[in-house]
Amino acid sequence: MTDLVVRGALLPQPDRGLSAPHDLHLAGGRVSAVVPSGRPAPPGVRVLDAGGRVAVPGFVDAHVHGAAAVLDPDVQLAMLRQGVTSIVVGQDGVGFAPSDERTCAWAAQYFAGIDGVHPTFRGGSVAELLATYDGTTAVNVATLVPHGTVRLLVMGAAQRPATADETGRMAAIVGQALDDGAVGLSTGLEYVPAAWADEAELVALARVVAERGLPHVSHMRGYEAAAPTAFAELVRIARATGVATHVSHLHGPSDALGAMVEDAGLAGLDVTFDSYPYLRGCSILAMVALPTWLPLADPDATLAALTGPATADRLHAHLATLDDLWPRTTLAWVPGTDPVTGEALRWAEGLTVPQVAEGLGVRPADAALRLLVASRLRASCVFAQPPTNSAESVRVLADHPAQVAGSDAIYAPFGLAAEAGGEVGGGGFPHPRGWGAFARLLAGRVLGRATDLHDGAGADLLGLPGPQEEAVPRWSWADAVEHMSARAARRFRLAGHGSLAPGAAGDVVLVDPQAVQDQATYADPRRPASGIDDVVVAGVPVLARGRLTGATPGRPLRPAPVGVPRAPGRQ
Repeated sequence: MTDLVVRGALLPQPDRGLSAPHDLHLAGGRVSAVVPSGRPAPPGVRVLDAGGRVAVPGFVDAHVHGAAAVLDPDVQLAMLRQGVTSIVVGQDGVGFAPSDERTCAWAAQYFAGIDGVHPTFRGGSVAELLATYDGTTAVNVATLVPHGTVRLLVMGAAQRPATADETGRMAAIVGQALDDGAVGLSTGLEYVPAAWADEAELVALARVVAERGLPHVSHMRGYEAAAPTAFAELVRIARATGVATHVSHLHGPSDALGAMVEDAGLAGLDVTFDSYPYLRGCSILAMVALPTWLPLADPDATLAALTGPATADRLHAHLATLDDLWPRTTLAWVPGTDPVTGEALRWAEGLTVPQVAEGLGVRPADAALRLLVASRLRASCVFAQPPTNSAESVRVLADHPAQVAGSDAIYAPFGLAAEAGGEVGGGGFPHPRGWGAFARLLAGRVLGRATDLHDGAGADLLGLPGPQEEAVPRWSWADAVEHMSARAARRFRLAGHGSLAPGAAGDVVLVDPQAVQDQATYADPRRPASGIDDVVVAGVPVLARGRLTGATPGRPLRPAPVGVPRAPGRQ
């Protein structure tokens, strides 16, 4: 039986080349056969003409903030135009499940500028969250167990280490969430409330994950200059538990970071990381600017502290240490109204903090506080990383054998309902990585096209030289499949993904090597990528001639049982 034939596709080969034209037969949502082109398709079967394009298995975005946004057709289009057919959500220790109504609402408030609000889910189990993606989207969705959400569910906003009883309760919740289909545990150790967890708590939860052969995925306690100390904590947790470890959005000096990963591997630890091909990050302004001694998990208490006299001296002393941060920080989304003028502050989107300060007639630190108070801590920002990161570091980490592609895409705010106190729709200037990261990797690493890592926008303002990547291919097409699909499929035990061999999932991406390129910039961040116009998910065309077909064959992805074959490829 054949439902669809993808005719005349070139396939990546282990010898770093491309095959002669082949036909992919898809049936029942899977690849049923791969045969040399030239044979007629079975009568009545639909044919998708690849026309000499390269066929690759659907890409797996190992780090994306899309638990709500993936239900938006515009976001699905952004993903599919890059070849992304599966995503892993629940990142950075904050997510929608497992939760009750109160905890889910907290996650939606705290990460409003990152994850937005799920349009239908208001609390419940991981199984119930996964059910919201069953046949409702064009993209497959896997989720991690978010440690911070679990901690808040058990401990509220307590700013202290967990007791033995509390740790036991968290471990039970994590275990049930994994049994319900989560693909690992995520910790966000620069976010609250996870920032207040001690190592004993993390070890106890990592043991639960290790018992099931799934990974601990961590936004570490620090990056750049702080990365060695932060990574050492993950190594200690891995040594104590045997848990596989995956570092989120690794960036910084590549010589030090690469050595850390390699030393861990030599010590017998299973360590991977994801990275994105940009020199700017994106997060909520509260995480970037505010100290964790504030009660950040309690917005009302934090807002009182920001405007009250009791913490004024200590807070201003902290903000005085951030003078180098403000020129590097551009506002992405600013909901709410100015507490001084009563006017909306959406005009601040796309401006740096000093530019906003000039408009308000105050110092940059005071402008940042007004933005935080106006938005009730929900404002998000794009920020240039410090000089410890560089274009060369981005390239070196991208080529590392432990690297997995991840966009860290932030499409929020999405689905912000009235009860969340925010506007529906996206912020004015999100990071372009959600629209371009995977296409940028193909264009730069596989095809050797020059790529301005700053996208030109703001380079002069930030005092950055805007270096261009050398026009030299570094990956074969087989390498691209490894970095962008197969390695993530193995890491999260996504059976059948990361391959186009018979029996694999019928997620097929056709890439035009002459046209593939990211188009989104910091000045125009929502421009879809070019060169990927046809995508099939579970044997069903979801993107045709660059447009959504309206089909929603996406499914929740759960980890395969231990022992079930996963994606073939390098181990």
